[in-house]
Amino acid sequence: MDWKEILRRRIATPNTGPNKKKSEQELKDEEMDLFTKYYSEWKGGRKNTNEFYKTIPRFYYRLPAEDEVLLQKLREESRAVFLQRKSRELLDNEELQNLWFLLDKHQTPPMIGEEAMINYENFLKVGEKAGPKCKQFFTAKVFAKLLHTDSYGRISIMQFFNYVMRKVWLHQTRIGLSLYDVAGQGYLRESDLENYILELIPTLPQLDGLEKSFYSFYVCTAVRKFFFFLDPLRTGKIKIQDILACSFLDDLLELRDEELSKESQETNWFSAPSALRVYGQYLNLDKDHNGMLSKEELSRYGTATMTNVFLDRVFQECLTYDGEMDYKTYLDFVLALENRKEPAALQYIFKLLDIENKGYLNVFSLNYFFRAIQELMKIHGQDPVSFQDVKDEIFDMVKPKDPLKISLQDLINSNQGDTVTTILIDLNGFWTYENREALVANDNENSADLDDT
Repeated sequence: MDWKEILRRRIATPNTGPNKKKSEQELKDEEMDLFTKYYSEWKGGRKNTNEFYKTIPRFYYRLPAEDEVLLQKLREESRAVFLQRKSRELLDNEELQNLWFLLDKHQTPPMIGEEAMINYENFLKVGEKAGPKCKQFFTAKVFAKLLHTDSYGRISIMQFFNYVMRKVWLHQTRIGLSLYDVAGQGYLRESDLENYILELIPTLPQLDGLEKSFYSFYVCTAVRKFFFFLDPLRTGKIKIQDILACSFLDDLLELRDEELSKESQETNWFSAPSALRVYGQYLNLDKDHNGMLSKEELSRYGTATMTNVFLDRVFQECLTYDGEMDYKTYLDFVLALENRKEPAALQYIFKLLDIENKGYLNVFSLNYFFRAIQELMKIHGQDPVSFQDVKDEIFDMVKPKDPLKISLQDLINSNQGDTVTTILIDLNGFWTYENREALVANDNENSADLDDT
């Protein structure tokens, strides 16, 4: 019988004994005693039937404090052993060569041009012979991922092998980056990434010509690109997963190619010519040679046609030292202006344009910046353009959700953010935009003249 029913009946039973009738207080005390007794029994029974709660594994481990040296050392050693074990699980060069030999041996005819193919049956046979390390690659999911339009239901051997190589490279790189993850939390701080790149330099043939005295500036230049684009909230750390997902590491490791073309070097931010170009520009701007840039010195950047209003905002919002900009802050400035199509760069410039810190640009903020363009046009003897016309063009290009406000997301979604920001901050950029049709026609004429010759 349910304990609640027993308790109810016991209380309801009248006192028929020889003693006089119990008082109300006594009845309440008896009720409480019975309740306590039965509840304790019930709770004890529940406890016995739920012993499995004790088997839940521990899922939170507190990180050692700074003064717990022994625990910190133990954690570092255990992580190192774990990463070594993970590294041994990867395919080495000999195993990769053996995999290629097996794939080539089990190719399924006919070939498509010079490309060897393999069907699913032979694919599984290779998986059985390739060894336990390769097991993860020989699945139906991987085969289906690489299956395209082959009428025989086969996949390209070269595509599959490149897929395996890419996976192995990603795991190797992740392990390599994790060795610099001092906190062991899956992210790298600025100092961690600096150490990684500094130790990587000797392995990159394209950087052989760099003077060791330039290493610190090179490392700073390389690290800033990672943090500018991958740490938009400026937390001072980047997830290793984000580093692997972006293309920056590919660009950096591309410098292993001893025959990298000149064009590739010029477009690669991490190449020696690119790093020397950026640092050389900084030194050329620094007229007083104090290692810092004043607003007047920065005004000569590029075509020297940026407005004073915009430069004022740069020095108001960016980190400066006694009103002057250091090399690291300069790198952020350069990355923003050279990559204006990228969301991180637009975020940087948008913050400068948002003078009222409202999270959007309105007619007032657009006019505030464009007036400086109009003043420069007068100084250079050009007829000023009506702000009303420019304002309408900007809103037509962006097509914001709110017809009176332009948000950062509106700029990004419009794919016109680079054009809009250029119009507002740089006279040369505005002139190029205004005369774009004439410039295109001139380019076409020059092309035609070259063809005739």
